[in-house]
Amino acid sequence: MASARTLLLGSVAIIGGGAQAADLPAKPAAPVEYVRVCSTYGTGFFYVPGTETCLRIGGRARAEYLYVEPVDRAQDAIGFRARGRINLDARTATAYGLLRTYIRMEMTRNTGAYGFSSTTSNVAQAYIQFGGLTAGRAVSFFTDPNLPAPNFGDLRFDDPSNAEVNLLAYTFSFGNGFSATLSLEDGTERRVNNELDFPLFGVASPSPVLAPIPFTYGGERMPDVVANIRYTGTWGGAQLSGALHQIRDVAFGLATVDGVAVPVINPTTGLAYPAHADTDYGFAIAAQAYANLPFLGTGDTGWISATYTDGAVGYINAGQASSISNGFISAGSLAMPFADAFVDPLTGDFKTNRAYGVAGGINHNWTPTIQTNVFGSWMRFDAPGIAQYLVPASPATIAAGTAGTTTGLADFNEYRIGANAIWTPVEGFLIGIEALYIRVDPRGRVAVPITTAAGDPTGTFRSTGSEDVWEGRLRIQRDF
Repeated sequence: MASARTLLLGSVAIIGGGAQAADLPAKPAAPVEYVRVCSTYGTGFFYVPGTETCLRIGGRARAEYLYVEPVDRAQDAIGFRARGRINLDARTATAYGLLRTYIRMEMTRNTGAYGFSSTTSNVAQAYIQFGGLTAGRAVSFFTDPNLPAPNFGDLRFDDPSNAEVNLLAYTFSFGNGFSATLSLEDGTERRVNNELDFPLFGVASPSPVLAPIPFTYGGERMPDVVANIRYTGTWGGAQLSGALHQIRDVAFGLATVDGVAVPVINPTTGLAYPAHADTDYGFAIAAQAYANLPFLGTGDTGWISATYTDGAVGYINAGQASSISNGFISAGSLAMPFADAFVDPLTGDFKTNRAYGVAGGINHNWTPTIQTNVFGSWMRFDAPGIAQYLVPASPATIAAGTAGTTTGLADFNEYRIGANAIWTPVEGFLIGIEALYIRVDPRGRVAVPITTAAGDPTGTFRSTGSEDVWEGRLRIQRDF
């Protein structure tokens, strides 16, 4: 009986001890935090786990194929382009307003008519927005990023798809769709100048004594100052903008002889040129607008951009976002010098060039997946008279006292007109074809050397008419 009692008590003790061990508190597992959708800023955003920051990851892959009407057998008529893009958009609501960080990286490989390049990568955009502040690399505030301009080729206006610059800006919102921005932007990316001589068209012979003097840009001492007033509404939007651009050069009045810098003598006055021209300033102004056109069709739009520049031609140069050291506007075999300014051969001071024009287009949606766009631009380049000089058509015209044709920085018109058709079978994916006609017309004011059958110069010249060229593009693109 005693042994049975002992066995029973031992069993209870063992069971009780095991139960107590099982009931000891265990270290709790970390809770699983699932990714949450953030609908505050539109589709595609999600909360970064553990934060109140909403993030959207996107990108693009583009394949494009170019045909350019060739001038000679040495020119590539076919071009291939592959481009990849990654976008990161992070937004956080704060007590001071929205805090946004945006990064866009692009990689491009061009071959053939696009110009051969190894794979190039660049920071297309990288900026921070905090309230009204924008700091970093973004679309220039000279242009309106909302313009519905889906042209593949270039037009002569400040195209928002290309006009990305480094800047520091502040935007003040008045409410009801109105805002105003003051922006300090990198002026080195808007430069257009010619470091080489302005030669007689088609030859590399020395320029006459009083030819316009080209220059090389000097160091930047102040940024471009850009300002705009913008309205965005349900019907469309409009913007007025302006920019101030600094022009400086380096030592055009000095030449190197046997390793020594010596002054260049003005052949007219007999005096030495100044070492460099005085600093000058150019400017640009633009008016842009776009509107919904529901009477044409659902989702149809129209847009227009008018630009005037004086000493700042980069603001009409198809959304220029890098400096150009030897600017030309070309069509066929005709290449017209295009620059912010030149140095007056009489005074040694800067003379600014003007460029102005209008661009616009209309979009029509035939079906929810098929749209067409018609667009075009006209630009006029005007250089002061001192930028041009006369070349006689033949020795006989000299004896007769008759002037010949003009060369140097000659005035010209450029016309661009095109259309494309875009099929979007799946959202974010498109296949499009485009044709673009380009004509450059100096109105017979450019001197072309006349050569013998063997190609030797005869010393006489003729004037040329306009030249034109066709471009065709096929684009296949996926955005996500």
